Amino acid sequence: MRLLLLPLFALLFYQAPAQNTIGFPDIINYGKEKYQGGGQNWDLAIDHRGLLYFANTEGLLTFDGQFWQLYPIANHTRLRSVKVDKRGYIYAGAQDEFGYYFPDQTGTLRYHSLKHLLPSGRKEIADVWNIELYDGAVFYRAYDMILEYRNNRIKVHTAPKEWRKMYKTNKGLYVQDMQEGLMKYEQGRWKTVCTHPALQHMLITAVLEDQPGTLLITTHKNGLFTITGNQLTPRKTEADGIFAASRIYDAISLGGQEIAAGTTSDGCYIINKTSGKIIQHFGMEEGLQNNNVLKLFADERQNIWLALDNGIDFIRYNTFIKQIYPGKKNLLTTYAAQVFDNQLFVGTSDGLYSTPLCRNTDFSFSKNHFRQVSNSKGQVWNLSVINNRLLMGHHEGTFLVSGNIATKLTTEKGCWLYKPFNTSSSPYNVLIGAYNGLYGVRTGQQGFMSPVHFDGLNESLRFLAIDNEDTIWASHPYRGVYKITLPNDDALHYTLYTGKHGLPSDYDNFVFRIRNRVVVATRNGIYEYDPGINRFKRSALLYSILGNVAVQFLAEDANGNIWFTSNRRPGIIDYHKPSGNQPYSIIYFPELQRKIVPGFEFIYPYDEENIFLAAEKGLYHINYRKYMQSAAGPAIAIGRIKATGKTDSLLFGGYFSNDSSLLSHQSSDRKVSLPHGFNDFHFEYASPAYDQGSNIEYSYRLNGFNTTWSEWTAKTEKEYTNLPYGDYTFAVKARNNLGIESAPIQYSFTILPAFYQTTLAKAIYLLLFISLLYLLYRRQKQKFILQRQKYQQRQAHLISLHQLELERNEKELIKVQNDKLASDVNFKNRELATVTMHLVDRGRVLSNIKEVLTTTIKKLEPAVAQDHFKRVMRLFEEAENNEEDWEHFSRHFDQVHSNFLARVKKHFPTLTTTDLKLCAYLHIDLTSKEIAQLLGISVRGVETSRYRLRRKLGIPGEVSLNAYLLEVIEKG
Repeated sequence: MRLLLLPLFALLFYQAPAQNTIGFPDIINYGKEKYQGGGQNWDLAIDHRGLLYFANTEGLLTFDGQFWQLYPIANHTRLRSVKVDKRGYIYAGAQDEFGYYFPDQTGTLRYHSLKHLLPSGRKEIADVWNIELYDGAVFYRAYDMILEYRNNRIKVHTAPKEWRKMYKTNKGLYVQDMQEGLMKYEQGRWKTVCTHPALQHMLITAVLEDQPGTLLITTHKNGLFTITGNQLTPRKTEADGIFAASRIYDAISLGGQEIAAGTTSDGCYIINKTSGKIIQHFGMEEGLQNNNVLKLFADERQNIWLALDNGIDFIRYNTFIKQIYPGKKNLLTTYAAQVFDNQLFVGTSDGLYSTPLCRNTDFSFSKNHFRQVSNSKGQVWNLSVINNRLLMGHHEGTFLVSGNIATKLTTEKGCWLYKPFNTSSSPYNVLIGAYNGLYGVRTGQQGFMSPVHFDGLNESLRFLAIDNEDTIWASHPYRGVYKITLPNDDALHYTLYTGKHGLPSDYDNFVFRIRNRVVVATRNGIYEYDPGINRFKRSALLYSILGNVAVQFLAEDANGNIWFTSNRRPGIIDYHKPSGNQPYSIIYFPELQRKIVPGFEFIYPYDEENIFLAAEKGLYHINYRKYMQSAAGPAIAIGRIKATGKTDSLLFGGYFSNDSSLLSHQSSDRKVSLPHGFNDFHFEYASPAYDQGSNIEYSYRLNGFNTTWSEWTAKTEKEYTNLPYGDYTFAVKARNNLGIESAPIQYSFTILPAFYQTTLAKAIYLLLFISLLYLLYRRQKQKFILQRQKYQQRQAHLISLHQLELERNEKELIKVQNDKLASDVNFKNRELATVTMHLVDRGRVLSNIKEVLTTTIKKLEPAVAQDHFKRVMRLFEEAENNEEDWEHFSRHFDQVHSNFLARVKKHFPTLTTTDLKLCAYLHIDLTSKEIAQLLGISVRGVETSRYRLRRKLGIPGEVSLNAYLLEVIEKG
């Protein structure tokens, strides 16, 4: 009875919920519009790869970190429970249905009903609300029976009265019966372990581990209890009144001393199970979609999944990046933060807020409420601690914050920031950058004196930095960079540096002091002033690290690391984490990308466990030490693969398996061969590292198409089109923002060649080609023979033509030669004729002279001239018989007439000189009269000489003497 009154006492003493920590982890909402299923999710489980499974009202819902898939149950009723064993079998329980999902040959989940294994007479069952794996069997719980599935058989355990809920711990498998209380499965039977009467009136919602020999249970309406033997003892917590009013529907251990309890109307509570204190509360006000939690689940990294009455939520509970909301009901934009006097001050768009800090080194675990600092209403730009005083830069001027009150120091225009200025050349030790220029402040024992404005420059100065020479540098967002000096007359002197002086642009220049030097963050990297050339140039310290990326903010922490923002993406240059050949690493925080305030970037690195970043909604907190220590490599999973040909086909459903269990890789016997028409492919892949979210990038390659890995990208899909036939292996790997890579995962497939590309077809092509070659050879051979014959005929014809041409040429040559010879002969004949005619003429003249002389002699007296005339007559005879003339004539004659005389003399050696002369004269067709003159005889004498010659030669009278001689010579 005392236990039954506990809920009433809890309600009587119920007060407002205990305070949350100021740091909230991110809560990611998945509505039914996103996962395309029913609103209610009753149960969830995870497999060895990290893929999640939800028992959704419309079927089994799966999630790999990027893609959702819905697999309806056999009878299309509501799925109530789900559990995954080590082999990868996904057991499911629904309304009047139970069984399991397992991938088919294509890696696609298929449902297999086990209802046919029920014994006769029990073919209908109620909703299966729980599934547990224990002792090599699967236990399905309905309200009236528990079905034990072992070795492909079903054993039915009938409820003594009504099975309420089933639970598994390291100590065993438990179930609550309405009549028997808490029971435990031992040796094939259910045995009662606690028969306390109060259990008959309480619904146990979870059984958790506690001290040895003790169980910790949560109840629906009555809070927490411990069971030791048969003793039931209440466990008091700060949330007893809340649990009595909001009801606990489920609870889980989070490791160590924390448990998470999901309620039906007030979200989720994190409680220290030893002290009972509330650590954190998550409800709709903190970001849940609704407060009705149906199931809780903690993954390996102790992040919490909530199956809700309408939707699914994910709490990055174990994250080291949290949000701090100064105004919880008004998500204010923050611009500045400062830890001072054991308090955290946050400057927002609606004033300054503060909260005390706990002793924990991680300030995000402080459990106090923020309150607004009095007299700070309005836009806060800056918080600075100078001379152990907290100064606030405000839209309305300069303020000093003391306790929880802000006191205005000046009524001048708004203030941007403060900078200590310790120099002997100026009486002012604090500089103020304001809306209308630069101010100086004197400080002393009496505190801060009234600020003094320096004349000469009335521009808005939101960024100030002081170099080692006490020169003041200020930047204007669209004018350039000012170099300022302060003389003693309270009138400053300045030089404006713009793009003409080495800066990349007149716009977006921001000055900061980093590692004892003044640098300018620009649109194109970090620049520094070089006094030797009076120009700006690329920073030797930072340009080589960050390159020409746009940088808007720089801050140095106590360890020498440099924090920065670039295009709304915060990062750090960590000089204590070498990377490759560099003594530093550049680490970005994708979780915060585009969440910081654009144009008013702010990072406050208080220490390694407390980095604060101004954000559009609240303030972000990074525990950088724990963030780096908790770094783990991301997992990678290939999802669906679709092949497109004439129709679309699901090639792979996302699960590698053999016939008995899931595998982490593709087995060789599951390699797919596709027809030639399928040559377009769509690959889906994701990393089930849910808490890393946008930190993950992917790289892929398709062996057989390319051999190099792609550039890292956040895309989780890849398409290939018009792939030729061949063997392919698609590989993909993941890495997080810390550079840790996963092992690649692969999927191999083959695109078969078309028939005309197969080996048989190629063999046929080869035979046809050989046959064609043979036919071509035969044809070419025949053609060659014909061509050869034609060639031979042509050659013969050409030869004959050539021969004829040669003959013609020869004839022409002979003719030419003959013509030449004839010409020569004619010439010589003309000469011979000339000589002959000369001889004839001479002979005629001599003959005439002789005749005249003879006549004359006859008329003279003999006695007077006879002797003298005889001598003259002998001279005539000598002239007529001049052998030299004959010798000359015969030589010339033989040259012209082919040695005619020599050949005649050779054939007829008995011939005399007179005979030879007669032959020669006859050969050249001289008349008898001409011969007579040449021979000095009468015509009659010539005829007589012919007659005698014929007789010597034996020539008949009818035969020409000259013809006879020629014939004889030719024959000889």
